[in-house]
Amino acid sequence: MIKFFEKDPYAPVQYVYDVEKVLYKAKSNFQDIMVIENPFFGKMLILDGVVQITERDEFFYHEMLVHVLMHSHPHPQNIVVVGGGDGGAVREVLKHESVKKVYFIEIDEDVINVSKKFFPDVACGIEDPKVEIKCMDGAEFVKERNGDIDIIIVDSTDIIGFAKSLFTVEFFKSVKNALADDGMFATLSESLHFHKDIVIEVQEALKLIFPIVDLYTAPLATYAGNWWTFSTASKKLDIREMRREYNINTRYFNEEIYHQAFIPIKIYDKLLNKKLLW
Repeated sequence: MIKFFEKDPYAPVQYVYDVEKVLYKAKSNFQDIMVIENPFFGKMLILDGVVQITERDEFFYHEMLVHVLMHSHPHPQNIVVVGGGDGGAVREVLKHESVKKVYFIEIDEDVINVSKKFFPDVACGIEDPKVEIKCMDGAEFVKERNGDIDIIIVDSTDIIGFAKSLFTVEFFKSVKNALADDGMFATLSESLHFHKDIVIEVQEALKLIFPIVDLYTAPLATYAGNWWTFSTASKKLDIREMRREYNINTRYFNEEIYHQAFIPIKIYDKLLNKKLLW
């Protein structure tokens, strides 16, 4: 059996996966795209040599990326998902009946098409009438909005290459301007095990723009460092408060997970003061 050696740009270790079959391999205008079959994880989507999702565990990531803010916001109706070409974040957003519009902004149309073909259970919400797809730079789309969005979610690849534009102070300023008065923002921000400095950088950049910034985590087996973080920001509401009843169908997320996900305040303060000793 052949092996796939992941090429994570930040990890101090290398993950190796058995490959039963290569189902797809091509280069888009933006990145290398590959789909492989693994005996444990099932089909795996790989972009530029880094695992993005697997059939077996994608729900952990997508549920945690989406549902924390969707339960903290009092009435989320207009949502922007930047990136996430596999469609998993869009699928989770659509589980909330309050949602009226989802702007799905993915720069690489090929990722959307590949996901629809090989990961139909993940991409199942993409063609919902509430969803408007725009294949463009997410930073440019957000820059065009002005106070009409309830939640913006960034589901990006690692913070390199064209994805860097989604982690700048300039982008976070655009995010704040795009959000309504009670708007909220969430983005992946790498692992506390392997990428602590990156986590701190994202938090510090958000704190330059937003009055309320926080951090929560989830265990993810196929992402480097495994203890994955999500950086959040809000214009006025405490993100740690769950304002909406949990009544959707999820496999991992629930009200207990919501409250347990946030970094304890004492650890959070140590992180920002750069006193975490690892």
